[in-house]
Amino acid sequence: MEFFRDPKINFVGAMKPAFTVSAVLVLVALVSLVIHGGPRLGIDFTGGSVLQVRIHPVPSVAEIRGGLEAKGYAGVQVTSFGSEDEFLVTFPTFETDPTADGVRTMDATQALLDSLQAGLGGAEIELRREESVGPKIGNELRTAAINSVVAALALIVLYITVRFVFRYGVAAIMALVHDVTLTLGVFSLMDFEISLSIIAAFLTIIGYSLNDTIVVFDRIRENMRLRRKESYREVINRSINECLSRTMLTSLTTFFVAATLYVLGGPVIHDFAFALTFGVVIGTYSSMFIASPILVWWYEKRISDRKRMATDM
Repeated sequence: MEFFRDPKINFVGAMKPAFTVSAVLVLVALVSLVIHGGPRLGIDFTGGSVLQVRIHPVPSVAEIRGGLEAKGYAGVQVTSFGSEDEFLVTFPTFETDPTADGVRTMDATQALLDSLQAGLGGAEIELRREESVGPKIGNELRTAAINSVVAALALIVLYITVRFVFRYGVAAIMALVHDVTLTLGVFSLMDFEISLSIIAAFLTIIGYSLNDTIVVFDRIRENMRLRRKESYREVINRSINECLSRTMLTSLTTFFVAATLYVLGGPVIHDFAFALTFGVVIGTYSSMFIASPILVWWYEKRISDRKRMATDM
């Protein structure tokens, strides 16, 4: 318990290794996103339908996909969902039935189910759930999601600049961009879809990480007034250490809740809970090893520039 009452961790001393690790992870995330052509957007943003079906006898994912492709359905995604006999079939909005030589189909869902049943040799198929989003609505939702994230980041910079100073706002935004980029990268590497619920998780991660960062920044500002004889690095280190017990208690509490949702919440909220769990970890890390050390780097760079200008004169 003494560790939490009076920790003396040299967070600033780990600045360069932390920046290096983060840079490598961000690079991996960006490369994955480029290779996959960006994040894999769900039907919320692209338009289409998702069917949850139960099939007996139980086929493999490859058999389902092959059966649909044999009937002319290209671009259909099939994944296991929940129990071994349940699957999610995601497909774009078909204006016509591929098996009917371009004749418009009144019920694209039923046409696909009929084709799937034929492709699987007459297997018993039970439709458990259906969700559909039109392409126009999907495009509007995608634009709204991007605007919401950009607006949140812009308002955060404004708020922190007013409450503190501009460099604090820049440091906070760089930490948030770091968190969101790594979360997107993990979703890309694991081939998870980005849906509206995941955007909600991203905004939650932004709010959580920002809250922790502002608490540390507030302590830094307070210690700057109270400990004028200490160096800037010492003030930053002291401030992070003084907030460490609060940070760890909050982070662990949130982590256990999110992890419990991930393990016990079922497949419907699986990706959402995963995003929250990962976001809590990376947000806690960035508030201690990214945001505050950026202030040190900015301060020391400004001092160095001033000394160089004085020497040149």
